[in-house]
Amino acid sequence: MDGLLIVIGFIVLIIILSSIRQINEYEKGILFEYGKFKRILNPGWHIILPIIQSFQRIDIRTKAVDVPEQDAITKDNVTIKINAVLYYKIFDASKAICAVEDYKYAVSQLAQTTMRNAVGAVTLDELLTQRNKISTEICDVIDQASDPWGIKVENVELKDVKLPADMQRTIAKIAEAEREKQAVITKAVGEREAANNLAEAARELSSAPGALHLRTLATLNDLSSDQSNTIVFAIPIEVLSAFGQQGATKAVEQIQKLTNKDE
Repeated sequence: MDGLLIVIGFIVLIIILSSIRQINEYEKGILFEYGKFKRILNPGWHIILPIIQSFQRIDIRTKAVDVPEQDAITKDNVTIKINAVLYYKIFDASKAICAVEDYKYAVSQLAQTTMRNAVGAVTLDELLTQRNKISTEICDVIDQASDPWGIKVENVELKDVKLPADMQRTIAKIAEAEREKQAVITKAVGEREAANNLAEAARELSSAPGALHLRTLATLNDLSSDQSNTIVFAIPIEVLSAFGQQGATKAVEQIQKLTNKDE
């Protein structure tokens, strides 16, 4: 009799030890009893009764899903290849098990479909220049659709947008033409500013008596620092006029002297 009790006790001990299940800190346990959802198990050790009860572990850490490269057509009928990465986490473990068959596969498929639809709603230029905005819109759509599954989509990032070879050449030509346009505009603006500065300098020199002569002397001083330069000196017209007036005065004086002698 004692031997039978020992055997029974040993069997019960084995059953209890085999019924102990550990749930880690980053997990949640879904407990089913008679096939029905009973409750969520928190991290720690739990006894799961054989046959009567069963459970599943759910990882509640943030997960990164690499959305495979997809062929998509933009609003302006440009065929591109695009891929993305999606970050999500489970906020309701029971819904992730009971509301959808395979939540990982469902999220991946939903992300692919939403990404194609979002690309089809924008032009190529908008896709290339407003990538963050489009990523946010895709994230909002997926998050709203996955809420019934107990899944929170935290972020979506468009990783790469591949264009056809002919489209890449066309965009390169457009970019080159745009740079040439900016160069011409910049040069024109510089020439206009230089002309304005020269006109302002001319007004300043003409308004101050003797300023032009000082400027001429300063230029000659700069040129004379290099002995290899040959300087052709241009006498200002004002100096010549001054010489002309003095000569005329001397001529009048000589005429007056001659007249006095005759008298």
